[in-house]
Amino acid sequence: MPASLAVVVTGAVAVGALARGGAGEQGDPRLPALVLALGVMAASVGLSGQDLALDRTAAVRWAPRRAAHVLLAGAVVAAVVGVMAAAVLPDVRTAGGEQATAAFVVRDAAGLMGLAALGAALAGGRYAWTLPFAWLSFAFFAPPATSTPTRVATWLLLPPGTPAGTWTALALAVTGTAAYAVAGPRR
Repeated sequence: MPASLAVVVTGAVAVGALARGGAGEQGDPRLPALVLALGVMAASVGLSGQDLALDRTAAVRWAPRRAAHVLLAGAVVAAVVGVMAAAVLPDVRTAGGEQATAAFVVRDAAGLMGLAALGAALAGGRYAWTLPFAWLSFAFFAPPATSTPTRVATWLLLPPGTPAGTWTALALAVTGTAAYAVAGPRR
C-alpha cells in the first residue's frame, strides 16, 4: 500500500509538472484522467489476494471484504487525485468546463477501479491494470464523441454530469466490484 500511494502521488506531481510545462491545454480532461488511471493501475496490484487455500478455508466471508477493498482503493485514489488536482493541477481543475471537479474525479475513479477489479477477476491481480490502461488508451485516440457508442467508449473524458459517462462508469464500477467480490482474483 505505501508503494502504491507513493506511485499515485509521484504520478500526480509528474503530470502536474508536465501540465505546467505547456503539455496540456486549458480544460483538457486528459490530464486528470491520466492521473486517475495511473493511480488505479498502481492500486490494482493489491487486488491479487493472499492465498487460495486461505480464501477457501477461512471462516470469514470474503465477498464483503473484497468489495470494501475495491471501494476503499477507489476512494483513496479519488482523494489523492482530488487533493493533488487542487494543489498541483489548478489550471486543469478550474479551466473552462471545470473538468477536474469532484464529480469528474469520483466518476472516473469509480469506473476505472471497477475496470481494475474486473481485470483482477478475469486475469488476476498481476494483470488487473490492463483493462483501465486499454480503455484509457482507446479513449485518448477515439474519434469525437458524437454518437452514443462513442460517448460510452470515451466516458473517461466526458464532462461531469453527462448521462453516458455517468451510467458507463456506474455500470463498470458495479460489475467489476461484484465480479471481484464474488469470484476473487484469478490465480
